[in-house]
Amino acid sequence: MNAASTTIVSRLTEIAGPSNVIADPAQLRAYEICGKTPGAAVRPGSSEDVAEIVKFAAAERLGIVACGARTKLDMGAPPRQYDLALDMTRLDHVAAYDPGDLTLGVEPGIPLSRLEGVLAEHGQFLPLDAPFMKRATVGGTIASGVDSPLRQFYGTARDYVLGMEFVTGDGAPAKSGGRVVKNVAGYDLHKLMIGALGTLGVITKINFRTFPLPAGARTLVVTLESARPALDLRHFVARSPLRPLTAEILSPRAAELLADDLGALSTTRWALVASFAGTPNVLERCENEMRRMAEQLGAAGFASLDEADRVLGASSRTREFVPAALKSSPAATIAKLGVVPARMQQILDAAAKAADAAELPWAALARGVGVTYFALLPSEQNPEALSRVVRATNDIVAECAALGGNATIPWCPVEWKSVLQVWGIGRGDFEQMRKLKKVFDPPGILAPGRFVGGI
Repeated sequence: MNAASTTIVSRLTEIAGPSNVIADPAQLRAYEICGKTPGAAVRPGSSEDVAEIVKFAAAERLGIVACGARTKLDMGAPPRQYDLALDMTRLDHVAAYDPGDLTLGVEPGIPLSRLEGVLAEHGQFLPLDAPFMKRATVGGTIASGVDSPLRQFYGTARDYVLGMEFVTGDGAPAKSGGRVVKNVAGYDLHKLMIGALGTLGVITKINFRTFPLPAGARTLVVTLESARPALDLRHFVARSPLRPLTAEILSPRAAELLADDLGALSTTRWALVASFAGTPNVLERCENEMRRMAEQLGAAGFASLDEADRVLGASSRTREFVPAALKSSPAATIAKLGVVPARMQQILDAAAKAADAAELPWAALARGVGVTYFALLPSEQNPEALSRVVRATNDIVAECAALGGNATIPWCPVEWKSVLQVWGIGRGDFEQMRKLKKVFDPPGILAPGRFVGGI
């Protein structure tokens, strides 16, 4: 797009200061989303600055996209209008932390890696062990809705985000929830912000429930001949007294992509990677029980890895599957498939069949809770590869819907987004979603077009 006008740059400078406004085209390329570059970028230093910027943008009808470390900006659809990048990295403070109450309030620009260190000093952690962990910010992780291997035990962010403060599309400050666990006032409107890609509001503060670090952790790697015994082992674990922190099923190609982090994996077999927390005696009992179940299923290998990090070390072994898949192919296309755990075998079989029919290499990581990341990995990005990917993903999305699940394509080449079903099959609740967008963003300026149905 064209550079921002002098009037726009001048007003942004008044709000945020001259050193926090970027109008140079070369520097603005760092904020590109799906081939679109903003006319300006601004780094607000407070929630009040955010409100003023959004209010100004609403008056001028400028399309805004909030961002942090920009690790997940290519998720979703291309923005319909992108005039202004709202760089939230100056809002990077711990606003409130009460270790005794296990509650934490942070600004959105704080990096996950730095927050991990702050909490570890008090023997606590936050189960936001998401992809791109070393660079990602808290706000971007929440707004993108990416999940963590730790959701097996701790759930998703919706389970431990206690409240938020945010700015709506007309520049009005708003809040939902609170700072304590026992907060029952009003509706949990803040949960709408999780995974909305910034289309409903600009997050300025997030309150979390934190968790104590366990005494120790151990990761167990079981290699099996195919997906079926790996899934059978997952079902055995689910019916047992064991409560793993993580439970991830990896295809041979996924094992190959993660071999540097999990040397115990076989690149020719499937694997179940499960981690457990507790005292040495507890970990020993978990390992013995897992070994017994693995032997019943004819496991080809069994390895035990103690985790110095206690929790995040175990999770980090599989959390970077998406970045690894994206690096492995010039046209990596990754579908996120959600079904009930009892139907994981069916969706894996269907996805593998579709990929093989289209003659596409593939890798899969299936979480024990029923979410599968299925990566198609063409060797080239060209029209012929696109045709094969379209055929495969259409079949996969349709089969997922037939199984009562939900499928999206969070990552694919920018040029392919207009052809692929990025947001899956049309939803029956779309009209309600459209109405919510109108309520939270009356002028329609917040990340316009990036969410389902062009919201």
